[in-house]
Amino acid sequence: MMEDPTQVMFTELPVPLLSTAAIIRHHTRYQPYQRLHQPQHFHTPVQELHALQPDLGTTHISCLYPEILAIIFSYLEVRDKGRVAQVCTAWRDAAYNKSVWRGVEAKLHLRRANPSLFASLVKRGIKRVQVLSLRKSLRDVIQGIPNLESLNLSGCYNVGDVGISHAFVADAPTLTELDLSLCKQVTDTSLTRIAQHLKNLEVLELGGCSNVTNSGLMLIAWGLKKLKRLNLRSCWHVGDQGIQHLASGNPSLEHLGLQDCQKLSDEALKHATGLTSLISINLSFCVSITDSGLKHLAKMTNLRELNLRSCDNISDTGMAFLAEGGSRISSLDVSFCDKIGDQALVHISQGLFNLKNLLLSACQISDEGLAKIANSLHDLETLNIGQCSRVTDKGLTTIAESLLRLKCIDLYGCTRITTVGLERIMKLPQLSVLNLGLWHVR
Repeated sequence: MMEDPTQVMFTELPVPLLSTAAIIRHHTRYQPYQRLHQPQHFHTPVQELHALQPDLGTTHISCLYPEILAIIFSYLEVRDKGRVAQVCTAWRDAAYNKSVWRGVEAKLHLRRANPSLFASLVKRGIKRVQVLSLRKSLRDVIQGIPNLESLNLSGCYNVGDVGISHAFVADAPTLTELDLSLCKQVTDTSLTRIAQHLKNLEVLELGGCSNVTNSGLMLIAWGLKKLKRLNLRSCWHVGDQGIQHLASGNPSLEHLGLQDCQKLSDEALKHATGLTSLISINLSFCVSITDSGLKHLAKMTNLRELNLRSCDNISDTGMAFLAEGGSRISSLDVSFCDKIGDQALVHISQGLFNLKNLLLSACQISDEGLAKIANSLHDLETLNIGQCSRVTDKGLTTIAESLLRLKCIDLYGCTRITTVGLERIMKLPQLSVLNLGLWHVR
């Protein structure tokens, strides 16, 4: 095993890097006492230092050990890592050290055959790849980088069932992340092969894969027992039964994206309670979700992030169900839910005490509702009230006096506020982000 480069740096520094003081000690440590007092050994301090200085003509960065060069190169941007490898042979060898490329994701256009490409990536220890465009076989990627950990194919529209079936013909135990977002030709057939050979997959992105159905989720539940993050955005054929399949087979699932899945109803949220490890769920634009469905979510003790953006049938009553059910969520987005008003903020202030992020853009709230949350949610860090046209300087003053931990506030399109309220807000001690888009100076 290669020696720890940090230890090499401190114990094996080459002579040109030694300090002047160290050189002086090196030259004088074993001089006899008598010789030091002989006349011919006395020089002026300037003469002594000049005699002991190393030859600056031979002191160059090329004198550094490869391990030290590798540490330096590891701090460079990805493009610069490639550039230094072209300077000279010594730099190339140092730049190809696997520690230089640790955690780097290679972004590739695979438009023509390049036999040396994958060997070069393997030599550098690259284990994360994003394919920007693909005109050759996906199988070449899988076979060319046998220890691949992350594969991003997002936007590769020509990737379909045939390509995935040819690529995954054997188990790929190291692959833990797979992104197939916007690969519109992918169907449940691809999920059959993925569930069969990618048993250790933890992240699966299927956003925009509109041909995936409930049957595909049954395959995921059957084969991907270690899955922690699943994104099904705009998978329009996924319905309540698909969520039931997930709940029965994916106990480790922590993050679930269901935005714009139009066929989901409150029944899906009833099944979702079986996902006991779930931390976040995105239900934005799921217009069939109603207040009744939030009763089920309130029972999920591990749930921390809930996105209900543009869920038209969520109202003040749904917020009451969340608050009364003992929900411990810390992030709530009900932006563009036009049935959310001041009464919802009353319920939130009486039960959702763990909130740190509250997004209320375009909701029907006023200064009175803001006063309620300001009096109880003292840990709030992010507050979005953009396009809440009933909010005035009075509401901003209340916020400035009570929400002292606020770091980010969105006032986009709040046309009834003036410089008076803004001056109060800007005095918040931890405020770092203030959005004033479409604000009219008065």
